[in-house]
Amino acid sequence: MRLLPVCMGLLVWGCSAHGVGARRAPEAAAAVDGREVLVFEGMCDASGAVALGGNLFVVGDDEDNILRVYDARRGGPPVRSVDLSPDLQLPAAKKKAPETDIEAATGLGSLSFWLTSHGRNSSGKKAPSRLRFFATEDAESGPRLVGRPYTRLLDDLLAAPRLARFGLEAAETKAPKAPGGLNIEGMTAMPDGRSILVGFRSPVPEGKALLVPLLNPVALVEEGTRARLGEPVQLDLGGLGIRSLSWWRGRYLIISGGTAGEGTSRLFTWRGGEDAPVSVESVDLAGLNPEAFFTPEDAEEILLLSDDGTAPVDGVACKRLKDASRKRFRGVWVRLPGTP
Repeated sequence: MRLLPVCMGLLVWGCSAHGVGARRAPEAAAAVDGREVLVFEGMCDASGAVALGGNLFVVGDDEDNILRVYDARRGGPPVRSVDLSPDLQLPAAKKKAPETDIEAATGLGSLSFWLTSHGRNSSGKKAPSRLRFFATEDAESGPRLVGRPYTRLLDDLLAAPRLARFGLEAAETKAPKAPGGLNIEGMTAMPDGRSILVGFRSPVPEGKALLVPLLNPVALVEEGTRARLGEPVQLDLGGLGIRSLSWWRGRYLIISGGTAGEGTSRLFTWRGGEDAPVSVESVDLAGLNPEAFFTPEDAEEILLLSDDGTAPVDGVACKRLKDASRKRFRGVWVRLPGTP
């Protein structure tokens, strides 16, 4: 593997041993805090991932509707990929299909579930393409859609009496990064093997992160049945919202972050129920923008995936690059305290 050096203590695309200059296309790089960083090519905005078996994971990008499969130990370009735009029942567009803003993913049985932000666009205008909950299964040619995308989850959330006190109806009228705007970015399978836990980046009612159980995810995509929602949970994450969720080795893993991208993200573990979340202080996330996990049960470490859409590549924000082969995002393997 080729190494990309560190400039000013942080990983900078295009950094050379003599400063910022000649660009490299490495599969691995030296990392913040002395940890090796894997580099995955072909996209920038890693926003949700699902383990597929072995070292493979499939990841969504919040800037397009393509699912890409990568090798978690090697990095580099995707093993396979597929653009799901034709299958997601998106509004008609003159040019390219509108982005669905994929923000979260989880495995449940043999399926991978995907959740979009369910918020408005950055200007505060309604964005029907962002109202998608769908499932895929892995195939040799790449992930393929199972059933039909469900488009009424926002309606179900707004209509649920047990959620009325959280002000979601008012939140939905705002841009996702405006104070109190609605933005969903976390999702993971629950230990019962049937339900999914959905986490909000915003709003953060009374300064506590909001999580809502979705009790019938399979029925949503296979039958179009309306969502059944469980009792909501609020967690004290220091005033931060939820950017990613995963269930691993008997506990939830939570990446928390500011509702508008401010500050440094933090990693928490949570046993569920009445237990309080625990901040993992030994894992320093400075220099990263983690928004997805790869958490195979048989691994002793977890892989944090960074949304690097705004990271500069030769002076240009990664997601603004026209050449997809130059796009990249980072992954860092970390060991959590107490892991046997």
